[in-house]
Amino acid sequence: MLTVPPGFAESTIAREGEAGRRWIDSLPALAADFLDRWACVASGPVLHGFVGVAIPATRADGFEVVLKLGFPLTYNTAEPLALAAWNGNGAVRLLDRDDSRFAMLLERLQPLDRPEPTPFTTIGRLAHHLAIPAPPGIPSLADKARAWTVDVPAHAERLGNPLPRHVIDACVANARDLATDQPALLVHGDLHFGNILRTNTPTNALRAIDPNGFTGDPAYELLPLLRGDWQAIAAEPDPARAIDRRIAEFTEAAELEIDRLRRWTQARATESALWSRQLNEPTRVTAVVDTLATTLA
Repeated sequence: MLTVPPGFAESTIAREGEAGRRWIDSLPALAADFLDRWACVASGPVLHGFVGVAIPATRADGFEVVLKLGFPLTYNTAEPLALAAWNGNGAVRLLDRDDSRFAMLLERLQPLDRPEPTPFTTIGRLAHHLAIPAPPGIPSLADKARAWTVDVPAHAERLGNPLPRHVIDACVANARDLATDQPALLVHGDLHFGNILRTNTPTNALRAIDPNGFTGDPAYELLPLLRGDWQAIAAEPDPARAIDRRIAEFTEAAELEIDRLRRWTQARATESALWSRQLNEPTRVTAVVDTLATTLA
């Protein structure tokens, strides 16, 4: 019988109300149903992210897998489409799926087991590998950027304008310009260090997990990586130069235009800085995106 992690259950119910409670209550039976359907046996403790659980399991043929069950949300629908398009090339392999119940069977990957974040050149090459033609049904980054031109100034005003005006103006200008010229490429959308694992093979090849899934410009990808490497960036004598170096490394490896990458990162950092306040994140977390939004403005 599946044991739902208490913290995940509490946060889901707090966020989703009665619908969240019903889904949490249904998870043990839902997991048992899919494990049986896909001939698997649970083989490890239940893991979880923000909107779903992952259950390590072993298939009848001995292959190690993960059963992923997500809370039914419209923005979750792009993940299986993206994974199916990649088909294990640069991302975790999707073995089976039931989109109507937000269930996926995935190959099991391994953590990187490295004391320091993977170099930005390595992640840049992975981002370039993932940038294939996007399949139908994937949300557009152009639509997201257009929405920021209206939503970001309004959000800033509701919060009492916590960021300098020129930072908000830069975000709006960047989002407006970027929205007009987006390639039809598949973008992961949440490419941070925790979402990069490795295969359990001699090559230890990198694989991305948990994509948001967008159609657009891979230059969108950088912000979570800078946030994840912030401790190292802040420890350098000149953090601004450290940011520039990482941007250059990622840009060259991913074969992108550096100006577009800087502009996407500035716009995304500004939007994140406002939401960080809305969500009452710790001050140190907000300070990172504030610094990135201001430095790149």
